[in-house]
Amino acid sequence: ARAYFEFGRDKAFLDVMGHQGNDFQITGAFWRELNVLSKEFDKPGSFVCIPGYEWSANTAVGGDRNVHYLHEDETIHPSSHAQIADPTDIVDEKSDAHTAQELFEKLKGKDCVVMAHVGGRYADVKLAHDPMETAVEVHSAWGTFEWIVRDAFEKNYRVGIVGNSDGHKGRPGACYPGASFFGSYGGLTCFLAERLDRDAIFESMRRRRHYATTGNRGLVDVRVATASPAEVFLRDPAAGPAKSEKAQRLLMGDIARVADDEVELAIEVVGSAPIERLDIYDGLDLIETVRPYTAADLGARVRLVYEGAEYRGRARTTTWDGALLVTGNRITRSAVINNWNLDRGIREQDEKSLTWKAVTTGNYGAIDLWLQDGIAGHLSFKTAPVSGESDIASLGTEPKVFAAGGLERAVKLQRLPETMRETRMVLSRRIKVRTKGDTRLYARVQQEDGHRMWSSPVYLFR
Repeated sequence: ARAYFEFGRDKAFLDVMGHQGNDFQITGAFWRELNVLSKEFDKPGSFVCIPGYEWSANTAVGGDRNVHYLHEDETIHPSSHAQIADPTDIVDEKSDAHTAQELFEKLKGKDCVVMAHVGGRYADVKLAHDPMETAVEVHSAWGTFEWIVRDAFEKNYRVGIVGNSDGHKGRPGACYPGASFFGSYGGLTCFLAERLDRDAIFESMRRRRHYATTGNRGLVDVRVATASPAEVFLRDPAAGPAKSEKAQRLLMGDIARVADDEVELAIEVVGSAPIERLDIYDGLDLIETVRPYTAADLGARVRLVYEGAEYRGRARTTTWDGALLVTGNRITRSAVINNWNLDRGIREQDEKSLTWKAVTTGNYGAIDLWLQDGIAGHLSFKTAPVSGESDIASLGTEPKVFAAGGLERAVKLQRLPETMRETRMVLSRRIKVRTKGDTRLYARVQQEDGHRMWSSPVYLFR
């Protein structure tokens, strides 16, 4: 655990981190050691180290949750003691929480924040949720899970969006899967906080003022401006009476009662690589997709995307080993994105064909082809989940989709500019506020290199 904290602080250059051991492996002695370490490593102003653990129950009783305590020496509430050999070396069997509802009940009154986690035992937020659960996890080394964000929206929860490493290599913040069957690079969360100390980070979590990335370090700034003062709540008023303040400029994560029919949504993104697209959402609804290029900028470059998962659970990995053939044109160059396992990637290539090995776990990967002619010829591909073909001239900025069943599995074909350079986007939009229920405004950014970023929503209601 000491090496874990040292790596995150000194090698991955994290500002904030916590150790989230599986509760069924944490002995009483180890829990005490973790609390000693988090207190030692926590240095306000330079590094925030948060005590906590992963509540690791099966999905049928709620699924994985990350528990973060503001202070050391709190009681751990494990789901079981399944891998603790010495039954005398547990914290206290009376403190156990065997369901997510029991966990939330036992955490009442404690200075803590809970986040819904998607690991081997994914969180079922529709089965159990509490306002102390301030966020859902959209990405980790396990893959990408936009479905849990949609689950929360369908239940009308007000949650933020986070990304986590959750690697099993002891390298938080720079989490490559290596030779394992993990199919993704670990995620990160960027907190919007007034100071780098625990109190400020916990206030950021409780107000959902953070955004998630697939491990890259880009800037995402999402704000809402109102014509008349809005009532901004410091906690979710759905959970009971909450203090509020008046404001006309709202940040991501804010919950506000507004009088206006329309608001102005302002977004600024500075990517760690050229930006491919920016999607603006109101909850479950895609409002608009904005690209920093037009159809006139498309060149002799075709992208074949493979994405999705088998299902939500542990064995979610989909194998996309495949081949493609180009006729009536010639491949001059190729590249692979989001290939995190070095035993995979492009295997063989000539001027007409290419083979590859790849997996996805809810995330996506892609093969880029630079062709001799941007619109000539025909492309066909074969993978185990789906095969398809298209005239290259029929491809444009909007992907052509070949559905492959499973959990949002698909192959997509589209054309891109031969070279992409725009790393910054600034835009504003007038957005109608729903007359009933929440307007939930957030942005998703997709970069040319395959990385993604998600802002937490701004929640508006009349």
